[in-house]
Amino acid sequence: MRIKTFLTISALIVLSINTVQAADWSVPRTPDGKPDLQGIWSNATQTPLIRPADLGEKRFFTEEEALEREQRARLSEQRADNPSDPNRPPPTDGNTAAAYNTFWLDRGTNVALIDGEYRTSMIIDPPNGQIPRREGPVPQTLREQWLSQQGVGEFDAPELMSIGDRCLLFWDFRTSNSSAGPPMMPIIYNNNYQIVQTPDYVMILAEMMHDARIIRIDDEHQPEVMRKWMGDSVGRWEGDSLVVTTRNMHPQQSHYNFTRDVVITERFTRSSEAQIDYRFTINDPAVYTATWTAEMPLRARPAGEKIYEFACHEGNYALRGILAGARVQEQEQGQQ
Repeated sequence: MRIKTFLTISALIVLSINTVQAADWSVPRTPDGKPDLQGIWSNATQTPLIRPADLGEKRFFTEEEALEREQRARLSEQRADNPSDPNRPPPTDGNTAAAYNTFWLDRGTNVALIDGEYRTSMIIDPPNGQIPRREGPVPQTLREQWLSQQGVGEFDAPELMSIGDRCLLFWDFRTSNSSAGPPMMPIIYNNNYQIVQTPDYVMILAEMMHDARIIRIDDEHQPEVMRKWMGDSVGRWEGDSLVVTTRNMHPQQSHYNFTRDVVITERFTRSSEAQIDYRFTINDPAVYTATWTAEMPLRARPAGEKIYEFACHEGNYALRGILAGARVQEQEQGQQ
């Protein structure tokens, strides 16, 4: 009872402060009069992309439910940060990812707050918070097509490794999330972005893999034969929102099973001094029965914070070691 009372009082205090700040705040502008989106932002959050099925069409939590979830996340993080027992036995489950303790992780403890709603999922359309996938097999990616050819093995050449293994773009195989995107999704760590604007361009630098996406303002899309790792992004201003349409996705860049013909529409709206509301819509009739839309907050990092270069290749001998090991195995098999 005391915890619930404390959470309710805390929520009222935060709500009062935010209300006063919102009344005094107006959208900052660049010298050419456009909304200023510049700065360093984070999309780390506890809110999942897909809504847990048991929540049905429940779009948002009550404030008390959200605060309780955030408190549990903080307590869980604190417990995980406790010193490890140096005398503990080695793990036996083969989970090498367990080598990453919480010091390295940055999943965030907040529940996504958009338009006063503590969201139960990023997906807001369809109303059930699910990706409307078509039934049946999904189209193969270019890498899957290569690997399906007779006599082609996963470790035959660097091009056959994943784009993450090659340090080109980060792709989380467990969630299909990509930090650089589009869409720009939170991952296990390094969820920071830097936005820089000029009248003709907007640059978004993702911390993970230090991927920089250049968005041309009021331009035409390039020919379909020109396919970039993060697609071809063209932006326009609709009122106080930056709307970005991306086409011509590289055929090896596939998230949520979308194809090279996917069209992604993003919307960046500065909603407060500390937040940009980020919305994206995915349109790919080959794999989805309808378009689907998700939203999340990009939250301002503290003043003075910097993004340091993520040097994936620096001191990283994994790819060379994997391929060299495969060549040794081939020699051994040839001698048998």
